[in-house]
Amino acid sequence: MTQFQEKTISRKLIFRGCIVELYVDQVQLPNGSYSTREVIKHPGAVAVIAITPENRLVLVRQFRKALEKTILEIPAGKLEQDEKPEACALRELEEETGYRASKLYHLTSFYTSPGFADEFLHIYVAEGLEKGEQQPDVDEFVELVEYDLETCLEQMQLGLICDAKTVAAIYYWQLQRK
Repeated sequence: MTQFQEKTISRKLIFRGCIVELYVDQVQLPNGSYSTREVIKHPGAVAVIAITPENRLVLVRQFRKALEKTILEIPAGKLEQDEKPEACALRELEEETGYRASKLYHLTSFYTSPGFADEFLHIYVAEGLEKGEQQPDVDEFVELVEYDLETCLEQMQLGLICDAKTVAAIYYWQLQRK
């Protein structure tokens, strides 16, 4: 639908970091007027819904600087250059939790914040879990937590589970149990 498209007039790189790039675009709007857009470019990421044989969701407790607080999340991480999402999901699951999965299937993929970022997140379900040893990145401090569905729902009510991917994972898990 071309009536909704914005034409980029100019793009300026403001910041290039280890994870994201920030651009400021000057755009022409569909009505002919002009505006500015701030756009974050991201390499993409994966997240893993991992349910233990004891029917508990595998989560990590981690401090998130952008929020200035610690939250509970499903294991997740960014795609490395040329890395396939499936390989990233298995890698992140093992690094953050120590678990290895004998089965992995793709559930869904979506843009996390399309108003300002192009991050595309792939969610996988891991089955046939076998416990190993955590191997977090050197700058990653995570605590492994495993909760049943009721506890996860309570943690959401308390605001300790508050990110979109984890909330979606819990609702997916709840629907699968019906």
